[in-house]
Amino acid sequence: MDVHVEITRAATPELVEAFGRLLPQLSSTAKPLDFEAVERMVTCDANTVLVARTSKAIVGTLTLVLLPLPSGVRGRVEDVVVDSSARGRGVAGLLIQEALRIAEQAGARTVDLTSRPDRAAANRLYERLGFQARQSTVFRFAFDG
Repeated sequence: MDVHVEITRAATPELVEAFGRLLPQLSSTAKPLDFEAVERMVTCDANTVLVARTSKAIVGTLTLVLLPLPSGVRGRVEDVVVDSSARGRGVAGLLIQEALRIAEQAGARTVDLTSRPDRAAANRLYERLGFQARQSTVFRFAFDG
């Protein structure tokens, strides 16, 4: 499978369709994204939205968030999703390696990501790419709606 990774900076019908197909594979509770939501996401200065594409379709996405904080530039990898038809072919690795390259180039001190323990294959990939599990507690406040 010939896949290349690129930054996407504009919402397109193809990108909206791709998120419509990929997002449910990542989260059963995520709401579908319309054109305006995709446009907001890809044009946000803090976000770098990467897509992995074959000659036929977008088969994966990753959002890199870069934040200038008092402790230095920090990166977060969010919402990595690869289409079920393309899993096991190195697509997630290509997306993450490109995100790390961009973060390093931007002067990030660290890049974090979170992953559920039941995502064993993904967690092995993250470890192979050099991520280390941290002793930390993640707190979340959820708004209704």
